[in-house]
Amino acid sequence: MTSKSEAEWHRRMAARLFNSTWDLVLKKRRTKEESNTMIHMAHASRYHWGVVGGPEQLAIGEWQISRVYAALGRPEPSLYHAERCLEICEAHKVGYFPFAYAYEALARAFAIAGKSRERAACLKLARLAGAKIHEKDDRELFVKDLRTVPPARRRR
Repeated sequence: MTSKSEAEWHRRMAARLFNSTWDLVLKKRRTKEESNTMIHMAHASRYHWGVVGGPEQLAIGEWQISRVYAALGRPEPSLYHAERCLEICEAHKVGYFPFAYAYEALARAFAIAGKSRERAACLKLARLAGAKIHEKDDRELFVKDLRTVPPARRRR
């Protein structure tokens, strides 16, 4: 059992690492070292949420890890973490916001894997879940993020 001060430390670390990871995801040009740091920070953030967070934080942590690997063009780990995100959402009946992002992550992972049919199916599910997000700002943010899912890569 973690003490109140330990729990607060884990929360602060989880949030700080999440935000720092996101800064690197959005960076146009990353060095190899920054890419590696981005991977480690995303996993570390998810770890800290695993200590103190609930299902929603765990799902969002898995989503971010998937997004990191997608940004790096690595479909296999991106798909793995997108699937983990969806599994957590389904197991814990979280709200539409995490569900919508789980399908967004799957669509993005399938896109970089060159699987256009799966990408299209997940985009449809993402739109359906996203339309049910109650908070207008969250719904608008989701629609904006969904537009950044790339087309499926051509297979070589």
